Amino acid sequence: MRANDLPLARWIALLLPLTLVAGALASQYLGGLYPCEMCHWQRWPHYVAIALAALSFVVPRTSGKRALVLLAGVAILLSGLIGVFHAGVEYHWWQGVTACANTLGASGGDLLAAIVRQPVVRCDVPQWTFLGISLAGFNAIFSLVGAFMILWLATRRRT
Repeated sequence: MRANDLPLARWIALLLPLTLVAGALASQYLGGLYPCEMCHWQRWPHYVAIALAALSFVVPRTSGKRALVLLAGVAILLSGLIGVFHAGVEYHWWQGVTACANTLGASGGDLLAAIVRQPVVRCDVPQWTFLGISLAGFNAIFSLVGAFMILWLATRRRT
């Protein structure tokens, strides 16, 4: 067992959500996939995890670093759990709790024209899959595995 696994946990807590958010944004802006409301829900905990993990690099005390890494791990875990829920909605294992996403960004008289121009983004239909796994499913897998690794590494004691 390594004497100190906190630095590795800290790097995973920073790089994992950065990579997942970069992939989500690339699929949106480069790949043309419009996120539904639940896709956005999965991103918010990653944004929090990125901020917490980045702070862990500037906090001077080890206990502060560990606390921030653990909180980042919990945020990543939360994103993974939302991903499980979203994937379950996509596979029709259970009902979703929300209407489709609003990507309009318009108001007043332009609202009707904006509605006509916008694609319908349904939370229960995956826009992209690989080997039968949607983006929500991949987020769930990577986030849950990564969160457990972070939490395990950050809480492991020296022997």
